[in-house]
Amino acid sequence: MDLHALTMANAHKLLARGKISSVELTSAFLDRIEGHDDRIEAFITVDKPGALAQAAKADELIAKGLQSPFTGIPIALKDLLCTQGVKTTCASKILDNFIPQYDATVVAKLKAEQAVLIGKTNLDEFAMGSSTENSAFKVTRNPWNLDHVPGGSSGGSAAAVAAQFCCGALGTDTGGSIRQPASHCGVVGLKPTYGRVSRFGLVSYASSLDQIGPITRDVADAAMMMNLICGNDPKDSTSARMDVPNFTLALQQVESKSLRGMKAGIPKEYLDVEGIDPDVLVLFDRAKKVLEGLGVEIVEISLPHTEYVVAAYYIIAPCEASSNLARFDGVRYGFREHASQDIIEMYKKTKSKGFGPEVQRRIIIGTYALSAGYYDAYYGRASQVRTLIMEDFTKAFDQCDLILSPVAPTPAFKIGENTGDPLTMYLSDIFTLSANMAGVPGISVPAGFSSLGLPVGIQMMAKRFDEMSLLRAGFGFERALDLKTRFPVLS
Repeated sequence: MDLHALTMANAHKLLARGKISSVELTSAFLDRIEGHDDRIEAFITVDKPGALAQAAKADELIAKGLQSPFTGIPIALKDLLCTQGVKTTCASKILDNFIPQYDATVVAKLKAEQAVLIGKTNLDEFAMGSSTENSAFKVTRNPWNLDHVPGGSSGGSAAAVAAQFCCGALGTDTGGSIRQPASHCGVVGLKPTYGRVSRFGLVSYASSLDQIGPITRDVADAAMMMNLICGNDPKDSTSARMDVPNFTLALQQVESKSLRGMKAGIPKEYLDVEGIDPDVLVLFDRAKKVLEGLGVEIVEISLPHTEYVVAAYYIIAPCEASSNLARFDGVRYGFREHASQDIIEMYKKTKSKGFGPEVQRRIIIGTYALSAGYYDAYYGRASQVRTLIMEDFTKAFDQCDLILSPVAPTPAFKIGENTGDPLTMYLSDIFTLSANMAGVPGISVPAGFSSLGLPVGIQMMAKRFDEMSLLRAGFGFERALDLKTRFPVLS
């Protein structure tokens, strides 16, 4: 039995029956990481001693009949989530040796269920990027083709799940950073509604946009992770005070492969976007037909302010990044440039050497837009556009239950192909940004492969706090499409 090929749900069943142990399962993943991650570079930190110790403790609990769905299950964490006693670098030189004194709430929840935290995954520095090429430490490669990017910023988490280095992973999504790499790596990625999951312990990029979510092998595992990570947290003032449904019930509602009664809207503005790869269009058209075959009614809708989404996002996000990253000044923790004559020079040299080019670019944009005389013209106006985008979605969901779109205009591009063209890189998020701007949930589900053999996903978005509809539709689509090839073969 290839233990590394197990989903979370299947691993849980085998652990419960005593067919395998958590130590065996965790060791299988650690061996696979050791054998292949030197080429994929999905991890920044692999905590082998900690993972094996957690696995041994999990086996003791299972033997006593004290098992939860996550007991003994190896999970990877994006290295933007604070982990007590384990480095949290944000893929930045400025936090190269930062070891937090506390756990993020989602990490604490995993530990409380005796999950095995196998390591911290690579990302674009401070989650600023769409390809995981902006890390200060390494470039993560797509397991399906090592010459191509895995997407970003949660590219390390998506690559780790696709390469079968873990049962599942957590990522973060500010403008598509879970869904886009999930699409590029052929796995499932879900961005919950803003406020559904506590952000406490997440090192913020853009506080009004960031959201933590699961990256998994299938939709059933995504529902399983949502059951655990969602819920109100007094430590997070943006955490919604709402009951958490049993998300796995959404899967049970899909009977006889039918989604009859659901309506899916396709924004006419999305089909007018320039530069969509023909393979993406072919697979999107096939996805529509699959959903229609499940009883979903496809309707045309309009999101009239779509053309302003990218511009508004790239004002709001850098402004919030400028504010959030001001704390990294070399005074309290992290990297400090000591060769300075005074504190002002120390600030300048620390930030110049500690932050990479993309982070510096966004800080400069944000600081300029927030400066005296420009706030109203830029951040204020972008915030007004954001309100209009939210209203577009509210009106659209009066006509449909889901909104369908591609996840990205193209399959995964080659490493280095867009690094010299930030605008092209930013436009790769054109289909995903609006979900963050509107605060609605979105999911990427594998839809097939391009002519070059690269995975392509379909995106579904739903109204706020309606992840149940996303999981139901995603599960039905996944079962109906029944892709025979689900994971790359690593030589």
